Order: sequence, then structure tokens, then C-alpha cells
Amino acid sequence: MMEDVLAKLNVGLLWLKLHSARRGLVLLAHWTLELRKKLVKCHIWSIALYGAENLTLRAVDQKQLESFEMWCWRRMEKIIWTDHVRNEEVLLRVNEQRNILHEISKRKTNWIGHILRRNCLLKRVIER
Repeated sequence: MMEDVLAKLNVGLLWLKLHSARRGLVLLAHWTLELRKKLVKCHIWSIALYGAENLTLRAVDQKQLESFEMWCWRRMEKIIWTDHVRNEEVLLRVNEQRNILHEISKRKTNWIGHILRRNCLLKRVIER
């Protein structure tokens, strides 16, 4: 279970590293902050959270997802670890809140609703 979460986060990190090294997509300073945030959420989070509605997240998994989210925001703002910038300050700079876990719970709710609308074996299992 933990390996699945780590594997997906590693794919998201790899995408960010490759594209920021080659083309600097997320790091381009002349793009607006909103556009860079949309790129992170569209390209990186979609890879990292693929299939997250089926995962059972333990406390360790949740902590790793939150640190992944903060790593993305720090990378987008070009903040290195030696700058000693607190997470709250990073979130203020990007005008965001921690919401990756909220996004997962939203996906789980949508998935359960989708399953309950269908007439299948999984619906009968969930109802019991």
C-alpha cells in the first residue's frame, strides 16, 4: 500500500523535475502565479493522485502527500531548503491552503456516488 503511494509520488516528482529542468514550465517567472498553480494541479497532481479514490491512507501516507504538496509549491517558487522558509510562509506566497487531502476525499466521495448509482456487485458489497 505504502509502495503504491510512493510510486505515484515519485512519478509526479519525476515529471516536475524533467519539465522544470528542460523547459522550466512551472518555474517560468513571467507566467502568472495562477497559471503556474494550474499547471502543478493539472499535470503533477493528476499523476500523483491517479487512483487515489481507491487507496486507504494511513497517517504516514497522509504526511507524505502533504510533504509532496509542499515540495511542489516550494519548487514552483524556487525556494531551496537552505532558505529556511516555513510552510505557512510558502502557502501565503502561493496564496493556497493545504488541500491535497481534501482533493482525495472529494474524489473518494465522487467515486462512492458513482458506484452507488450503478447496479453491480460492488454496490451490494458497499451496502452490506
